[in-house]
Amino acid sequence: MMTENLQTAIDKLRIHDVYLKGSISQCANSFEPKYAPDIDKLEVQTKHLVKGAEVVKLDETLFLMRVFIELGARWVDNSITDEAKSIRAFIEAEFVAEYSMDEELEQACVDEYALKNASYHVWPYWRELLMNQCNRMYLPRYVLPTMQLAQNRRQIDENAIEDR
Repeated sequence: MMTENLQTAIDKLRIHDVYLKGSISQCANSFEPKYAPDIDKLEVQTKHLVKGAEVVKLDETLFLMRVFIELGARWVDNSITDEAKSIRAFIEAEFVAEYSMDEELEQACVDEYALKNASYHVWPYWRELLMNQCNRMYLPRYVLPTMQLAQNRRQIDENAIEDR
């Protein structure tokens, strides 16, 4: 559902940049995906966390909102009961989505946009990184679905359209 805070943020924010802040990928010491006979039996678990958002004043008329998003995938052997030992491989990344704005938004607008919309801009970069890293590590191909935020698209005033 579109709230007033979210609509205000959508109206005032312009995507400025999306970039990778850091990433890590690793296989467990004894795990060799290229030669693992039961690799297709591993379960994939994913992580998606909006870590935070900040607003930086660049000059008198320009502000920058930065949203930090952590994403990850791990391949788990469910036949191992110890959770730490069940993780056979993982890929994690932190992305930053930057938005420019001409006036500072209220914190409620920043928070709601960060939680509900920022991941939409980061998602294609995460999908590409994950698929490529799976190939490089000989992990099973894992394709994330495309992200769609139908509920959070800019609302168009029906009366404004009729007036044209």
